Amino acid sequence: MKRSSPAAPRERAPRSFWFDPRFGIGLALVVASLAGVVWLVSAADRTVEVWAARSALSPGDSVTGDDLVLRSVRLGDAADLYLGTGLLGDRGLVVTRAVAAGELVPASAVGAPEGVQLASIVVTVRGELPRSVESGSVVDVWSARQTDDRVFGPPAVLVGSATVVRVLEADGLIVGSAAVTVEMLVPRSKIAAVLEAIANSDAMSLVPVSLPVGG
Repeated sequence: MKRSSPAAPRERAPRSFWFDPRFGIGLALVVASLAGVVWLVSAADRTVEVWAARSALSPGDSVTGDDLVLRSVRLGDAADLYLGTGLLGDRGLVVTRAVAAGELVPASAVGAPEGVQLASIVVTVRGELPRSVESGSVVDVWSARQTDDRVFGPPAVLVGSATVVRVLEADGLIVGSAAVTVEMLVPRSKIAAVLEAIANSDAMSLVPVSLPVGG
């Protein structure tokens, strides 16, 4: 009796590759999400060098690198709002509004020396100052001319948007009223008008251009 030879194994047909588009979309979303997280972390960890005030700076001060100190800080998208190393220049800058000691110098708080058209002048203001008026405040200077004996005409704006440098004193007597002496920066074109008002003993008042947030 002849033995039957074993049957040859059947060859399996290759399986066709099946791809679900939803799997590809999900994978792409995961990769994009991971890339976004990596970018955000690297951006938040990036430091830039900006200038900070070595001591308090007042409007009108000329500043160079000796008056400032470099700080490495994380500012993100706000880096352009502060004075970077490439913005100081060889001639330095002029302060246009008050900057506290140790504060990062805002780019808007300084200007080029050749663009300065301001002069410092001291005026005496009748009555008390508004609470919001302090160093760095922007105010309109109103003046009323004396026409007859202790009679003043209608007030008008003498200087618009003057910058207060400092309040020198908060007491004194002028015609029986309290007075405050204030140093401020005014345009050079307005110096003659301000000095005339001082010489004529005009009644001057300071009105803030804007109120502080939460004031």
